[in-house]
Amino acid sequence: MNTITKVQYEFALERIEQLLPMVDDNTKGNDKNALELSLMSDIVIAYEKEYYPISKPAVSELIELSLEEKRMTQKELAGKVGISPSRINDYISGRSEPTLKIARLLCRLLDIPPAVMLG
Repeated sequence: MNTITKVQYEFALERIEQLLPMVDDNTKGNDKNALELSLMSDIVIAYEKEYYPISKPAVSELIELSLEEKRMTQKELAGKVGISPSRINDYISGRSEPTLKIARLLCRLLDIPPAVMLG
């Protein structure tokens, strides 16, 4: 596929806004609006992958977000992992990275997919 221009991207975004009210879960896959919505979405995705790539989250961000989601404190996590709260703080602040053994435990306790944690 050729490189998508900003004009094409902006057109696709605008067209998606117009098409969304016309397409829902009950719309057949071969409906012309559904097909156009799919094409416009592909254009937006391709443009954003090229110009607005999403970087892999850091281990510190994964741990911090997971703690928030689980409403767990660093101290509670440290107790479950069997390490000091200051060590958890080191991971969250980015001062150090967990060992493979600790990373496995963090994945299990915080429901982080290992592939995401280990990159």
